Amino acid sequence: MKRALCILSISALMLSACSGGIIPNGGVASPSTPQPTSADRPAKPIPSTAEPALPAAAQPGDGTTAATLGVVRGPEIGSLKVDARKSKLAMDSFRASCPGLVRRSDNSGLTQGADWAPACDAVKTWTGDAISFFAAYMDAVQVGDGKAFATGYYEPEILGCRTRQPGCEVPIYKRPADLIDVDLGLFSDDLKGKNIRGKVTGSKLVQYDDRAAIENGSLVGRGLEIAYANDVVDFFFLQIQGSGRLRLPDGGVMRIGYETQNGRGYTGIGRLMKDRGLITDGSMQGIVTYLRSNPDEGRKIMQENKSFVFFRELTGAGPLGAMGYPVVGEASAAVDVKFIPLGAPLWLSMDRAEPNGIWIAQDTGGAIKGANRVDTFWGAGDRARGIAGGMAARGSALLFLPKAAVARLGL
Repeated sequence: MKRALCILSISALMLSACSGGIIPNGGVASPSTPQPTSADRPAKPIPSTAEPALPAAAQPGDGTTAATLGVVRGPEIGSLKVDARKSKLAMDSFRASCPGLVRRSDNSGLTQGADWAPACDAVKTWTGDAISFFAAYMDAVQVGDGKAFATGYYEPEILGCRTRQPGCEVPIYKRPADLIDVDLGLFSDDLKGKNIRGKVTGSKLVQYDDRAAIENGSLVGRGLEIAYANDVVDFFFLQIQGSGRLRLPDGGVMRIGYETQNGRGYTGIGRLMKDRGLITDGSMQGIVTYLRSNPDEGRKIMQENKSFVFFRELTGAGPLGAMGYPVVGEASAAVDVKFIPLGAPLWLSMDRAEPNGIWIAQDTGGAIKGANRVDTFWGAGDRARGIAGGMAARGSALLFLPKAAVARLGL
């Protein structure tokens, strides 16, 4: 879901970083817009006591990757507190990730693809419990100081329709043909790894239309609509998540996923609203309540986030994470690949019980930066929305690595 599609966790809305529609007469909501319900409020946290992190290793390098930040050996995996059901989900997600895991280059500097082969071969036929599997083929390590921060994301479901009709008029656009990607590294070695998006006007490359321009009709009449949403606020948050489901009038579901983004920088409206004293609750639910209660001001605030996401219909399994495999609620997480290898299992012990246990790093995100920074995926539906929307847990994290990699690290 997040990968190149640049989604943010909802709890990170007030911070910053990554990735509407047209209402012909303007405004965020109509009189028929549903008012906030219990599903719009965060789930009440279940408190838990986090295990303390281990003393950090001496930092051997510049700290920009796990290897240069330093790792220490953790406790035996079999001694960790886990939930059997969630551990089984994690093992199944690990199995699904294996084809990519053994081929990927690890930017953390901790593993090599071949290190994972014994575990990936064994998991194909494993019939025992999940924690015994992880203990048999991996060892736990702590990256840096081990202090973890976890947020949450989910696959939103909003009301929509395939063809425009009264009450369902917020366009969901596919990628415009005139939106181009530019690899700046082709023009200068100093710009390797840097990319921009824009469009050609005359003989110049200029920025692509921002959210305000698109919502005010700049793409109308070009046949780019793949569907429509009932409510612009709901669609705004679906854009931030990067993929989601449209509940159609006949009860069917259309799944849409990130295709690209307009190249404009992301502005976290939660931070902006808190700085202006408009809200005190920076959760998704607090932001939504204000936007619905103040539709004219809300529309202007949303347009201050100039980023706009374009979608495609998803017809296979999904939503897909950065590895190209389906992400699974309560098993998949987004991470910073400089510190956690994609496909690797990790264990969380937090001050909130819901995220505790084993997760598989299958996704990435624009705001998910740094060691032990984890964005947990909760699936779809009201429960997932409630947990993800209020998730902001702190505690400790351990990373599970193949025994060969741990031995090579001298731990």
